[in-house]
Amino acid sequence: MRLPVLLRLSGALAGATLVVLASWLYTATPARHATTVTVAPSAPTMRFPAGFYWGAALSGHQAETAQASDWAAFESEVFRERRFQAGEAYGTTRPGHIRDFGRWSEAVRLHKSAFDTHFAEDIAAAGATGLNALRVSIEWARLFPRPDQSEPSPEGIAYYEQLLAAMRAAHITPFVTLFHYVAPRWFFEPDESGRRGWERRDALDHWQRYVSAVATHFVPEVRHFCTLNEPMVYLYSAYIDGVYPPLERRADAAAAADVYAALLAAHARAYRILHATAAARHAEVYVGITQAAQAFAPLRNWHPADRAITALVEQAWNWDFLDAIASGRMRIAASDVDRPIDGLAGTQDYVGLNYYTRVFIKGDLLHPTKPSILMRDPARLDEPVNDMGWTSYPRGLHDLLVKAGRRFGRPLYILENGTSDHEDDDRGRQDYLRAHVRETWLAIQHGADVRAYVVWSLLDNFEWVDGFGPRLGLIAVDYENGFKRTPRRSAALFGAIARANALSER
Repeated sequence: MRLPVLLRLSGALAGATLVVLASWLYTATPARHATTVTVAPSAPTMRFPAGFYWGAALSGHQAETAQASDWAAFESEVFRERRFQAGEAYGTTRPGHIRDFGRWSEAVRLHKSAFDTHFAEDIAAAGATGLNALRVSIEWARLFPRPDQSEPSPEGIAYYEQLLAAMRAAHITPFVTLFHYVAPRWFFEPDESGRRGWERRDALDHWQRYVSAVATHFVPEVRHFCTLNEPMVYLYSAYIDGVYPPLERRADAAAAADVYAALLAAHARAYRILHATAAARHAEVYVGITQAAQAFAPLRNWHPADRAITALVEQAWNWDFLDAIASGRMRIAASDVDRPIDGLAGTQDYVGLNYYTRVFIKGDLLHPTKPSILMRDPARLDEPVNDMGWTSYPRGLHDLLVKAGRRFGRPLYILENGTSDHEDDDRGRQDYLRAHVRETWLAIQHGADVRAYVVWSLLDNFEWVDGFGPRLGLIAVDYENGFKRTPRRSAALFGAIARANALSER
């Protein structure tokens, strides 16, 4: 995911006024916690429920050979025009650019982590480590590289059949994502009305053809589906922040409401297609989305603007999309957008959460619609940060799980959690994983029905506009040395937790 899109979320709160800062909003967000972990009695062994899924994740475009997609076209243009500008820190890549993209060979730019040519090795390694789940994506552009296709590419279907067979042999359960930010290139060609992408008049028809092909060929081999990965990150990055294709810069989420609505409708259609196929085959599927949830905190506990705007940002970013799926109505915080979405209500069998860090909100009573959004507290600059400048705040995962469980009454899947650590011994990643697994266990003790914990990522991979610099893999990839794989120490740690289905105190 890409956290810095939050830096423009403040501009999306154009409908807020000083009234937002009054009364109930002040108390809607609790004061900042003094500790970064949940205070609870220690347990020598934290055992997880039987059948718990311990996995790692990848996405097709980030780890495999580029297909005929919008992202591949964007990368070709970036390289051709030498658009590689970025600030010193990750998350500061200039819109329309990819950090340091020109320093890598053509093979690396094309093949990313080369998972599609090394998957047998990678899946065997995951199974040997002790993982029992792997999250991957089925790329729309691999199955439908041309708009005139009525049937999916046989080569694409064959590749995913081989991938699933390798998982089956390693006793690994597949979790499949359908839309992980990437669509076929042709999807963004204008239709007869000039509309592109998710706003095309035939967008949902093309999407339905793709999802139907996935269902026909892979249900019930695949039972766990994530229709949309981080829809809010996609919406802001692609249509407001302007850093992901199609590189648009609209004023706010309300100005991109048609895209928002199309994503909700796409999820609803996919849910019904997958369930109808499963029912016809006397099988079960579990369908949901995964949301990029953050722990938002007021920078100053005493300040009403910080407290009030924190509540508003949390609602807009963490809950609006999931609330829409639960209710069937798209309501965008701090706007007058309120639309029914046909067939949407109740279309989630689980709630997926991706979680990484905490974000601080600093409001301004004179400019209530333009708060500052900070990745760390300037008063605590001694707090450790990872390679990407993110702090570790394990307690936030616990609190989000408990809140989501109470809010939606559905099983919970953690579909991404991880950190960037380039060190050979990756001690920071090991500490991060132990702390977040502990918080997951505590959330279960406090009533959250958590059923999966998936690390981002199995491999080092292409981290979107931050390029190949961040290292989030349990397995290191030497991009310029034949994509050589080297398991990090965190892989052994996580594998031991998975095999025991438990975390032990040190």
